[in-house]
Amino acid sequence: MLISEIFNSIQGEGELTGEPSVFVRTSGCNLRCRWCDTMYASWEPEGEEMEAGQVVEKVCSYPETRVVITGGEPMIARGLDRLASLLGERGRHITIETAGTVGPSGITCDLASLSPKLSGSVPRTGEIADGWIEKHQQRRLRPDIIADWVRDYNYQLKFVVCGEGDVAEIADLLSQVRDEGVEVPPEKVLLMPEGTDLETLRSRDDLISAACRQYGYGTSRRLHIELF
Repeated sequence: MLISEIFNSIQGEGELTGEPSVFVRTSGCNLRCRWCDTMYASWEPEGEEMEAGQVVEKVCSYPETRVVITGGEPMIARGLDRLASLLGERGRHITIETAGTVGPSGITCDLASLSPKLSGSVPRTGEIADGWIEKHQQRRLRPDIIADWVRDYNYQLKFVVCGEGDVAEIADLLSQVRDEGVEVPPEKVLLMPEGTDLETLRSRDDLISAACRQYGYGTSRRLHIELF
């Protein structure tokens, strides 16, 4: 599999915010989010080809027992099933960060961190090669696949929010997942402010606070942006 980087740090988002973790970033993605902050692992994938066993040995050279498999989109990485299985055998707690466009198919996972992509993620004309806008739009939301993850795994649903339109889209998506026979409790939905600096993050506070009060959602800090 193509691995962009392996490093230890702390989890910056979600239920495990602040937990020391080892991050395995696979390279390659089936989407092209316009605000992507890891283009080296998605728009222009780069990295080193590694066998699953090599990745496990590198991960286990760090003291942390929590492992975050991220991307790009890790669920399209060749050999991911074997990597997750081997990490599980070594007693690692595994979080998989995914957009929820690829089914789990029984993969070893302790926390499915699902981040479905809203309409604001669609690249604009001139930002990406021909054909990718349509591909992204067709692939970005799969309520049936999200339902599969929610049905079979411990999970969290994380959304980056920058406007009231995003909040409406989230409610609509949850309704579509409900139509697939799965009810998502509001406390499993975490809203995060869009932004790459503290001032922008704080400017979303009122919006996110109002949405959480209205729908009963939770919130998540973006600790890595605050610290690094």
